[in-house]
Amino acid sequence: MQRIPVSEQLHGTELRLHGLMLRGLDGDAQAYRSFLQATSAHLRAFLRRRLQRWPDEVEDLVQECLLAIHNQRLTYDTGVPLTSWIHAIARYKLIDWLRRHARRDALHTPYDEDDDAQALFSSADAEAKEASRDLATLLATLPAQQRDAIVYTKLNGWSVRDTAGAMRISEASVKVAVHRGLKALAANLRSTTT
Repeated sequence: MQRIPVSEQLHGTELRLHGLMLRGLDGDAQAYRSFLQATSAHLRAFLRRRLQRWPDEVEDLVQECLLAIHNQRLTYDTGVPLTSWIHAIARYKLIDWLRRHARRDALHTPYDEDDDAQALFSSADAEAKEASRDLATLLATLPAQQRDAIVYTKLNGWSVRDTAGAMRISEASVKVAVHRGLKALAANLRSTTT
């Protein structure tokens, strides 16, 4: 398996997030929601590494960062790399948190801003790809109809009506397929963890 260089991963992340942000600023609510979800994954991975001793604080700090990004979104200069702008907000929120809690030792290594910027956007992509592979492996254990119903409704966010149309089955059949598929996935997960 060929590894994609970090610089290419960062460029791809930049392009994807920038596109979603611009569409969100133009009023596309779904694109903006996707932007916030993708950004939260990056922030969560970034902050989890820096607050290893305080894992319970990570989610609150992710939400603070997302709120700051949302509140400042209209001030974003589209000529500046979006990932740099997000990184600056995350870094300032982390520093504020450290000051508030007088826990300067939460950063275990000497602070390197360039490493931080790369870490924010590269490891979350790697974690997301690993999770996608795991999910694909789990979904492959399901019959096609259950798998497709779950992918359309739960992963892609389609309505039951749209899924029924795409799959050429009734809405009730979609609901049954999703229910049975999720039940089978839960049973598979239980059997692999015991």
